[in-house]
Amino acid sequence: MLASVFAHLPASIRGILESLPVNLRSGLEEIRVRQDRPLEIVFDRRCAFVTPEGLTDADASRAYRPSREECKSLLELLTRHSFYSFEEELKRGFITIPGGHRVGLAGRVVLEGGSVKHIRDVSSFNIRIARELPGAGKPVLPHLLDREADTVHHTLLISPPQLGKTTLIRDLARMISSGEAAFPAAGGPGAGPCGNPGGGTGLPGGTGSARPTGAGPEAGSREPAPRLAAQYSPRRSAGWKVGIVDERSEIAASERGVPRFDLGPRTDVLDGCPKAEGMMMMIRSMSPEVLIVDEIGRQEDAEAIREALHAGIRIIATAHGRDLGDVLRRPALRELLESGVFGRYVILGRSVAGGRRVQVLDGDGRQLAVFGAYCAPAEEKPSGWETLFSTSGRG
Repeated sequence: MLASVFAHLPASIRGILESLPVNLRSGLEEIRVRQDRPLEIVFDRRCAFVTPEGLTDADASRAYRPSREECKSLLELLTRHSFYSFEEELKRGFITIPGGHRVGLAGRVVLEGGSVKHIRDVSSFNIRIARELPGAGKPVLPHLLDREADTVHHTLLISPPQLGKTTLIRDLARMISSGEAAFPAAGGPGAGPCGNPGGGTGLPGGTGSARPTGAGPEAGSREPAPRLAAQYSPRRSAGWKVGIVDERSEIAASERGVPRFDLGPRTDVLDGCPKAEGMMMMIRSMSPEVLIVDEIGRQEDAEAIREALHAGIRIIATAHGRDLGDVLRRPALRELLESGVFGRYVILGRSVAGGRRVQVLDGDGRQLAVFGAYCAPAEEKPSGWETLFSTSGRG
């Protein structure tokens, strides 16, 4: 996966980064290139400057400093020597390169009619490394199942940047599409094509509480997690038809419209399309049963989600925030939450020790499960998750 990133770097910077130790390169999360300023990397939740010899150093004065010509070359490589063909991406402040890696840009902004036209004199680049993590969604998915409707709950994933929400929904898409975990088997009562139920059941979410409270058992509880699969008799093995609206080309890493990440056998992707418009296009053209979108927040996103609900389609979406309170402070999303649309909330955060922590809540804000991630996956836990608390997860 790093090969597709390094191919877009000037030879001088590429050579320095290729000199980094192999185990450090494998954990790279970000590469930050700033004109005439220290070259920096982020890895394993740490950051360090990089010297001309390819060593990490906490002292910025010893770091390599990319020149204006190197930054100009980097931008040309990122835009494939066609700056104006990427005008829309530059207007939004990022470029997505093959492999699903997003490159954030900063520099001098050019305005037209009071709005951003594009960024010129780009002097800062933040290259965010995208990775597949098969199994990342394995412990979470059973808690998202709506057993009464034989499908999944409308779900909102909430996370600050760079905690893995896109990685998680990517794996959830793969599992939902392929029928992994405790999914119902094909041909159940009332099933439609591919063993799918004929339509949704309306809005889930318990009693439809207007304001999720987040109340529930203590996160540190060591109550043993029940065996969900044993309690749920599967009726479907085919999985669901999944539609992904991938506005930033990060979820699927599509090239010429073809996803390069494994999203499962029944997944269709609309690449590079604005979310609101893309959701409507997906509904009309591909008849998905589960629709997945990343980083909602605008009023038009909320309206498109309501249209999908009226069509009997289940929604899995993500939003930036630290918790439910953050999301409730955003007017468009507050309306969705207060109407009881979502039956599940998945909140990604940091544990006290600095590792990742995932909390699953029901539609009323009651805690269903808490997972903590190991720094390195254990052999008997390939997903790297430790269950800290779990209910039966009954939908």
